[in-house]
Formats: sequence, C-alpha cells, structure tokens
Amino acid sequence: MMRYRTLHCAAAVVLWAGVAQAQTEADASGDASFSLGDEMSTEDSADASESEEVSADAAATKTAPPGDEPSNAGGYKPEGNVWEVGLFGGLFVPSGAHKLGSVPSEREPYKRLAYEIGGRLAYFPLSWMGIEGEFMMADGRTRRDLGYVRNDLQSNRVNFFAYRGHLVFQVPLPYVVPFVLGGAEALGTNSQPTGRDADTAFQAGGGLKVPFGEVFSLRADFRENMHRRRNDEYQKVAFSEEVLLGLTFTLGRSGSEPPAPPADSDKDGVPDNLDTCPDTPAVTSDGCPPDTDGDGVRDPDDYCPREKGQAPKGCPDLDADKDSILLPCDQCPEEAGVAPDGCPVRDTDGDGIMDDVDKCPKEPETKNGYEDTDGCPDEIPREVQKFTGAIQGITFDRGKATIRRTSEATLRAAVDVLKKYPSIRLEITGHTSSEGAEDFNLQLSEERAAAVRMWLLDHDIQASRVVSRGAGESEPVDTNATEAGRRKNRRIEFKILTQ
Repeated sequence: MMRYRTLHCAAAVVLWAGVAQAQTEADASGDASFSLGDEMSTEDSADASESEEVSADAAATKTAPPGDEPSNAGGYKPEGNVWEVGLFGGLFVPSGAHKLGSVPSEREPYKRLAYEIGGRLAYFPLSWMGIEGEFMMADGRTRRDLGYVRNDLQSNRVNFFAYRGHLVFQVPLPYVVPFVLGGAEALGTNSQPTGRDADTAFQAGGGLKVPFGEVFSLRADFRENMHRRRNDEYQKVAFSEEVLLGLTFTLGRSGSEPPAPPADSDKDGVPDNLDTCPDTPAVTSDGCPPDTDGDGVRDPDDYCPREKGQAPKGCPDLDADKDSILLPCDQCPEEAGVAPDGCPVRDTDGDGIMDDVDKCPKEPETKNGYEDTDGCPDEIPREVQKFTGAIQGITFDRGKATIRRTSEATLRAAVDVLKKYPSIRLEITGHTSSEGAEDFNLQLSEERAAAVRMWLLDHDIQASRVVSRGAGESEPVDTNATEAGRRKNRRIEFKILTQ
C-alpha cells in the first residue's frame, strides 16, 4: 500500500510540473502571436487570407518531413572509455567435492542449488575489452540437517560469498553483444555446520548482453568456478557452476545527435503535421484551445474548468497544510507532515517506538533486555539480576557435559524466573580452565552450554528465548596457575540479550 501511494504521489507531482511548464510556454507563444497580429496592416491581412487558403489546401496532404521520426537503425554498439554498473541474480551450483570448511571433519556436502545475488563494476578502455570486479553472495543448505546430530547447531544454512576480478572480451555488435571472461576470485562459505573458510579460485565463462537503450542492457552469464577439491581426483579441482541474469547500466557513452524537431509554426508543442490550428498556440492534443481558466490543465481533464487550480485535477489548494505533499498522496491533509504519507513524525521520545504503541511516549525506553518493546524506562528486577554472570551451583561430571543432580535446584530457580518474566532472553556461555587440549576444551564448553539450554527447553522455556555458545578456555576470570583459579574459570554464565 505504501509503495502504491508513493508511486501515485510521484506521478501526480510529475504531471503537475509538466503541464505547468507547457502552459507557461503556451502563454509566452500566445503573447508573441497576438503581438504580431496587432502589428499587421490591412494590406497584409488580404495577403494573409490568401496564404491561409493555400495552407488549408496543403494541410490535407501534410506528412512528417524526413528526419522528424526518431530512428535507432544503428543499434547501440559498445564503445571505449565507458563504465558499466550492474546488478544480478541467479543460481549457484556448489560442487559436492568442495574443500571449504574450517574443520576438515565438518566439510559437509551442500545441496546442489543456492540462490545468488550480487553487483558488478567494469571499465572498458576499448570497445572490445574491459576489466570487471564483482561481489556475490548466495544462500544455500547442507544436504544433511545436522541439527539432529549436534545439539549446538541452530541451522543447516550456508552463506556463500565471492570477491572477483576478471578480464572481459566482447564482440562490439549493435544488437546482441557476446562476450567471454576469465579471472581469479576468493570463494568462501560461512555456516554453523562447516565454519568459515575461503579459498583462492579461478573462474571463466561467457554470455550475452542485449542493449535496449543507450544506458540499459540485459545481461546473461554462465560461469564455471574452479577451486580446491577435498580429494586427489581430477588434479584436486572442484567445479561449481553459476547461471546469472542481470541489468547493466552504461555510463559515459558519446551518444548520438537527436533528430531534428518537427516543424511547429505556432510554438505550441504540437507539430504542424498534427496541428489543426497551426497558427494558433494551444496545449490541446489537436493544437487548438481551450483551457478556459488558464491553469495549464485542459478543459476535458479539468475538474474545475472555470477556477484556476493545480495539476493534475485542475482544482485549487491541493496542499492545504503547506507541507509540499499534494493530495491524494497526503494522508494527513490538515496537519503538516513529512514524506511519504504527509503525516507528522510520531516518536516524541526518539526511542524507536512510535507514540501510538509507546506506553511512555515522552520517556525513552531503556534497552536492557527487559520489556524493551513497551517504550518505558525500567530496571532489570533483582531476581533476574541474580541469574546474570557466572551462575553458582551448576556443575558437571569431570570432562563431560552431564549435568549433576545437585544443579537442579539452581536450574529450577532459573526456570521460575524466566517464566515470570517472559520478555527476558538469555545467552548461556560455557567456560573451561586451560587443562587439556584447547580444541577439546572448546567442544566441551559448547556441549555444556547446550546441555543447560536443553534442560531449560525441557522445562517449558521457549527455544527462541535461549541461545548457547562455548568459549573454551579463551575467557578466563582468574589465573589457571592454581586450582582455585581453575575452579573459577570452569563456569556457566548467563547474559541477558537486548532486543
């Protein structure tokens, strides 16, 4: 609805501006015409009458003079020293034998299709050759949903990305421009199942550009990406394909000379070959008056033909509140406002919550994770504060993620608080001391945090309210040189998340 109103508003303003300009030019032409008429002598009038008879006979057989019709017979051939900017979308087909992933054992095969978007910028010093840079990102999935295997995974989504540079060689034809390209890129992924990784890759491809104006072209590409393979087959090369469709904007064309304008004797904007009254300035479609009130809106389109008004309806006072937003776009016509709907800003305290839903419209919301959507300042309740930071009383079997029964009293108290305050969201973080291997400690901390989260979920706390992560031994609060310090470092922490 908002998009429709914005387009309607833009159309109204453009139409108003265009008709007003046409009327200004018509008025100026009309004054000049009447001035000439006043200076004509009686003798000249007879000659003029004779001339009008000849003009009337000629009008029946008038045709557009050669060159009046714009022609584009030459098409739009590529030029040198131009820039091209483009947007594209399409499909990315990742190889099943990829070597992307931060941990080799977690390099899961991907589903065969991912949806891709991106942008490009190119410079063509020559009409047949240029250099181009691109960025793309694609949304995919692993073939297996590992959430059933690993409790710490929230999603099997995979985000692909690439930064590319390549040379483009094209055939400078006017209507369809074939091209080939080749270059290097950094191709990577980021996901929970496989981690974050990027490899150097090579890519080649080709396609077509179809210009439909001096600026705009439709472009289709097919790409082959060659990157590292996780086994020794085919010289350790994996192949991932792309099919792209996009829009290209060409900047810096030399352009062509515009066609000569058709003859317009009375300067009213209607060519003589279409003007029923070629010697009388007017703004109607056949070149004749009327515009009774002289407001630039022709009588057939004027809702108020005897009252000077404004486009597009021809009636006065389309902006009663003087906020420069005209009816029908202005949804608050008696109250000055701002684009796009003409209504005033309604967030008095500037906290991002509009006044109609803000329970404290003159006091800003305190963003602390507790009732952050009501618009009022507040403090975290004391019983909630008890469950922030390191939580005493949550313990595990040594070297395992098994929660001991002695922890249940603390966890039940946490459940009671979370149920009492349903707006609270928690991040549960597991920490370990530096004893043991770093990778083992990181995995152990993740599993312990996930175990606490699952305990809360099993006791009717919504999954969307609790997330977990493992920090391993990377965030100590005390020295690891003593047993007392290591005991403090082995902990579970709760953190309230802000909305």
